[in-house]
Amino acid sequence: MAGTGYPVLGMALVVAASAGTVTAQELNTLSKKEKKQGWTLLFDGETTNGWHTYLKDEAGAAWTVSEGALAFDPEAGEGGDLVTDGEYENYELSLEWKISEGGNSGVIFNVHEDPEYGATYVTGPEMQVLDNEKAHDNKEDDHLAGSLYDMVAVGRDVANPAGEWNQARLRLKDAHLTLWLNGTKTADVTIGSEEWKELLAASKFKDWEHFATYLKGRIALQDHGNKVWYRNIKIREL
Repeated sequence: MAGTGYPVLGMALVVAASAGTVTAQELNTLSKKEKKQGWTLLFDGETTNGWHTYLKDEAGAAWTVSEGALAFDPEAGEGGDLVTDGEYENYELSLEWKISEGGNSGVIFNVHEDPEYGATYVTGPEMQVLDNEKAHDNKEDDHLAGSLYDMVAVGRDVANPAGEWNQARLRLKDAHLTLWLNGTKTADVTIGSEEWKELLAASKFKDWEHFATYLKGRIALQDHGNKVWYRNIKIREL
């Protein structure tokens, strides 16, 4: 992948002291460096603690923990978008995702949870999660994996194929939003700027009164009716 000089967290590599071999950092943990930098885990690798289904008290049965990942299976029970218990404003988010063949999901942020808004995407912009090859919603470049959905386009070759892990990163500071997928910068725009207004006016959200109006909110993992997995979900408040 083309790089931007921005470090990728995800599966950081360490040297095993016993054999001198290189091994992957344990899933859903923080290195000493990450702890020093202020990162915290949003997913403990074992439970759905810290998350609940949008407008519900707890996580729906379709969201479970499988092999160290927060997994969604539409056949496992009640679904709905999963959101953090906490709200965040200025932060960096790092996570890994894997999508099923033909699958669609997303990381939706700045979600204002209120019964007035029937879905997370009414208020929150989305970083797309998609099988770029076989998903139905793969016809537009601003609908591909890693894009700022329906606003900023991204190349088809940025994402790994269905069934393989992808590293996503989101940074939001004083309304300045930057997205990365697998080390490639996929969006860089300031919410509310003239550039943003032009992108918004050309999108499906142009007449959505409350879309992207909250700069503080919950982070959501989208239930789009397809199997999807998330792990190494980490956040650092700025």
